[in-house]
Amino acid sequence: MDMGLSNKTALVTGSTKGIGKAIAIELAREGVNVLVNGRNHEEVEQVVNELKSEFPSSSPQNAAADIVDLQQREALFNKFPHVDILVNNTGIYEIMSYEDVDDEIWEKYFRTNVLAANGLSKFYLPKMLENNYGRIIFIASEEAIMPSGLMPQYCMTKSMLLSLSKSLSKLTVGTEVTSNTIMPGPTLSENVYQIIESMFPDDIAFSEKEKKFMAANLPQSEIQRFIKPFEIGRLAAFVCSPYASAFKGSPIRMDGGLVPTIF
Repeated sequence: MDMGLSNKTALVTGSTKGIGKAIAIELAREGVNVLVNGRNHEEVEQVVNELKSEFPSSSPQNAAADIVDLQQREALFNKFPHVDILVNNTGIYEIMSYEDVDDEIWEKYFRTNVLAANGLSKFYLPKMLENNYGRIIFIASEEAIMPSGLMPQYCMTKSMLLSLSKSLSKLTVGTEVTSNTIMPGPTLSENVYQIIESMFPDDIAFSEKEKKFMAANLPQSEIQRFIKPFEIGRLAAFVCSPYASAFKGSPIRMDGGLVPTIF
């Protein structure tokens, strides 16, 4: 399906690996010129070259920057003053007990997971409204609406992104600009893959290790496997497309049936 995104420009933060890279790949597949972002210039350049090789009709560019740093973010704005699509994917997470989360950690998560995304959105949204086209997507998590209690500092920030996206959407009334949130369930990123491999050193196929992990740790999952990053990537590409213009301030779930509630 041609999603009508050819020659659009998209900034995907944290796009050197995991869900961010998968979104970058799927957008490039649709002819989008992706601004690949990460803190490590060499890693960013590697992904840029991969996209150029696989999708020669697109023109990816290196947008290496630590978007949490105000000066680096300002330099990014100067280099790329306009985008059609902004995917706020950058985020940090770690399992921590509530008692161990001090004020410094709360502030770190707030700056990284919320303020950086807000800063990018605040800069690019007015230009999208002026051009009467744009897409802002926040990558949240099922933890935003179903906190496990294992990562209180992370859950808080992901819930805030739902609220922020809805607030921004109120500013887009009557326009072809949208602000939405995608909430992935447990996804098979590179880190998750390594964790599962280390948990089950037996000489069996990864799919069997995955089944064992899901049965023991996430029995409520209806798909009983991890979501593949490309699945999130394809969903994001659709939400970015002109065909998804009716999604306004929507929390869009792809949780594999993990969330037990209707809403």
